[in-house]
Amino acid sequence: MNTLESIQLLKTKMSESIIGQDELVERLILVLLADGNMLLEGLPGLAKTRAIKSLAKELDCGLSRIQFTPDLLPSDVTGTEIYQPELEEKFVFQQGPIFSNLILADEINRSPAKVQSALLEAMEERQVSVAGKTYKMEPLFMVMATQNPVEQEGTYPLPEAQMDRFLMHVIISYPDDASELAILRLNRKEQVKLSKPETQEKLSPQVIFDAREEIASVKISETMEKYIVDIISATRYPEKYSEQLDSWIDFGASPRGSIALDRAARTHAWMSGNDFVAPDNIRAVVHDCLRHRLILSYEANADGVTADQVLDEILKVVAVVA
Repeated sequence: MNTLESIQLLKTKMSESIIGQDELVERLILVLLADGNMLLEGLPGLAKTRAIKSLAKELDCGLSRIQFTPDLLPSDVTGTEIYQPELEEKFVFQQGPIFSNLILADEINRSPAKVQSALLEAMEERQVSVAGKTYKMEPLFMVMATQNPVEQEGTYPLPEAQMDRFLMHVIISYPDDASELAILRLNRKEQVKLSKPETQEKLSPQVIFDAREEIASVKISETMEKYIVDIISATRYPEKYSEQLDSWIDFGASPRGSIALDRAARTHAWMSGNDFVAPDNIRAVVHDCLRHRLILSYEANADGVTADQVLDEILKVVAVVA
């Protein structure tokens, strides 16, 4: 079994327990392969937590769950130094839950900015600095943060600097009726299986590293590079394309946006079985890569225009130029 087949098997196994959320499963694997972090937005009960637990269950790696609450402290995330007088080195660093492979930051917007910022260094630099010392994260590391789009009382919206560090912002909705029925039946089966211990072979994390090496060799032509740059440019200088776009956008995507598009598009192409990037691969990831990087104008918000609608319009006016 080659690397792509192993990843496809991982996707199939996860889809068996995450019913009706195929896009979530695909995006979760894509972000892991692209060595990024994911912000997941959806109503309670839509398998957000279950998805990353399923990924950790199929992979031979660790999972840490951090429930963000208003009283959480930065040291509750990163860890802290403990005084132990019996040792020669009196202060010993006790690692926090951030030191794992897969991190579930549940309801990240429930904690104040000081706690949210504790994730910044780990997400971007893959390290944590405590008391003047730096501690490296595991080679296989991904943060999946969740937030509820409805209950906004008592929450602390993520600042743009932190939003920009997520490779993708994925939005999920309710499953259809057929999937809902399948979920009911799956839940009944799982209740029966609770008394029976499961023994299954887990996928080695080395498969993820092998996949990343293959993704790095996926070719992207100058035409596709120019297409990515033109899409990003349309978010920054919308007046060049249409008055409507100009009235909707205040600030466009940063260079992290173009980097995210490049990485996500190459990963999407590889997962599709191709060794080159096509326009469809770029269009497939545009919304998830850019929706959280746009700052819309007052007019757009007043008219109920969403970032997805703005990106739909950008894809209409930006052409692939050979």
